[in-house]
Amino acid sequence: MMASALLFLFCFFLIILLPCTSLAQTSTNISLGSSLAALNDNLSWPSPSGEFAFGFRQIGKDGFLLAIWFNKIPDRTIVWSANRNDLVQEGAKVELTSDGMLVLRNSEGGQVWSANSAGTEVAYAAMLDTGNFVLANTNSTNLWESFDVPTDTILPTQTLNQNGKLFARYTETNYSQGRFQFILQSDGNLLLYTTRFPLESPNFAYYATMTMGTGFQVIFNKSGSIYLTAKNGSILNMVSSNTVSMKNFYQKATLEYDGILRHSVHPKSNGSSAGTPLAWSPLTSEPSDICFRVEGDIGSGACGYNSLCSYNDKGPVCQCPDGYSFIDLNDKLKGCKQNFISQSCDEASSETNLFYFQEMQNTKWYGGDYEQFTSVQEDWCRQSCLGDCFCAVAVFNNGECLKKRIPFSNGRMNPVLVEKLSSK
Repeated sequence: MMASALLFLFCFFLIILLPCTSLAQTSTNISLGSSLAALNDNLSWPSPSGEFAFGFRQIGKDGFLLAIWFNKIPDRTIVWSANRNDLVQEGAKVELTSDGMLVLRNSEGGQVWSANSAGTEVAYAAMLDTGNFVLANTNSTNLWESFDVPTDTILPTQTLNQNGKLFARYTETNYSQGRFQFILQSDGNLLLYTTRFPLESPNFAYYATMTMGTGFQVIFNKSGSIYLTAKNGSILNMVSSNTVSMKNFYQKATLEYDGILRHSVHPKSNGSSAGTPLAWSPLTSEPSDICFRVEGDIGSGACGYNSLCSYNDKGPVCQCPDGYSFIDLNDKLKGCKQNFISQSCDEASSETNLFYFQEMQNTKWYGGDYEQFTSVQEDWCRQSCLGDCFCAVAVFNNGECLKKRIPFSNGRMNPVLVEKLSSK
């Protein structure tokens, strides 16, 4: 009897102490003064249908991310996040303050992020069934919304305006800002860029609609089409032209950590097909082969420095040439390091007998050439590189010999390449 009484008292005090959180689980609107703490994954502000939720997600052992996610599928895919480059620790809190500010505070109580809604007379917040988290006034006019500040994903009914951009996350499990950018520039051109990481500045454009002066808005409509429009509404470019049943499928378009913009769908059913767990399936991937599309004079390419990129139906595959290994197995886009001591440039000890060539057919590293010879034989090309302490790779094709220095960049492997490459 005493135990039951204690349990009743505990529940009573829990209701008294946490009225806003309990209310948020059943109510569409989130009232001023409501808050969530980064303690576990169970507390969130869900949308009316429960298909989306806003709250904290624990990212491995590194900390918590304030995020929005698909709430009815097993992996609870994250589609938006705040303060993504700096995870907060247990005890952090997000609060909709009495004056209408949405504020993220760390475990010490310091403000680390806030929605740009100061002085806008916010009356409440709401997690909508579209996946959009909004701050609204008493007239239900949205004064701030997550759809206006996307991270790496856009959802049906969402638009990307001029200067709107997506940044890929760093790795599959690291949600901080990564190496690729999707942007509708102020001049109307829609592009995919590599960035000058860790800066945000663009480096090499590997996809462009060439709609300067006309591009106005990227629209993701309910039927599953993603397209670029002019100001008058006419379609200039189809990014993804698919028809998707909103009743049976969730969908999203994400700039993935590998630089591919994928429009994907996920069945809404909670079951599985032939024993296989349900998962996201890409409908459209842009570009279709990023290994060949990225080849700027500056930057490492689709994979990291000293690596080689090949493409299959799942996307780019990064690998290291013989004698090299990944710098970080958890981040293969960091590139490869050599597992041997470089050749000495001391003329008294050329060390040519300590090195050999690994021949690779249908392989190429773009850029990094420092010497070019024509009308020469393949064996002459090999010996010239072998005797040159600066030469790490020789490319021979139809009498032309190119010498390349370290680090190699923009490496790719594909049967359509005719070059014969030899790596020292």
